[in-house]
Amino acid sequence: MRNNKFYKLSMVAAFTLFLAACGTTTDDMGDGSDSGMGDTNSGSMGDGDNTGRGNASGAGDNMSGLSAAQMRERESALATTVFYFDFDRSDLSSEAREALVHHANRLMENSSLRYRLEGHADERGTREYNLALGERRAQAIERYLQVQGVSSNQLEVISYGEEQPIDPGSSDAAHARNRRVEIQ
Repeated sequence: MRNNKFYKLSMVAAFTLFLAACGTTTDDMGDGSDSGMGDTNSGSMGDGDNTGRGNASGAGDNMSGLSAAQMRERESALATTVFYFDFDRSDLSSEAREALVHHANRLMENSSLRYRLEGHADERGTREYNLALGERRAQAIERYLQVQGVSSNQLEVISYGEEQPIDPGSSDAAHARNRRVEIQ
């Protein structure tokens, strides 16, 4: 009988501790005025497509130590899932690197999260060359994320070359939109 009371008391205490640990304070959550995702346009770095691809929140996201401004910056960077490249190039812009640091932090905080990096090219060049160029672009992002500490088993690289254009036009602007890597 005495063991039964001790067991019940232990369970109540454990449950109370569990509930207390799950609670958040208002200091951790900020003032609530900045709960939006922020601007999805990120200039030359790329536009977020607002589909949520590659942006699934995981239980491991640790944002309690960030200020409201840092949270907005992080959310804006994570909304960027398309990265654009110059003609016949696979090097990352400084803006792309800044956004990818936030993606890397998110991947490291949530080891079950996976990214598929889809490389694309415009229609100029041969099919084979554009497939290789799209792959080099996706690999550039993959390497940058790995240097930041992301595990290689969280990343998959695929190239579509010129096969999946976002803009079917043949203008310089259309070509620029098609030279990209998308995070899925």
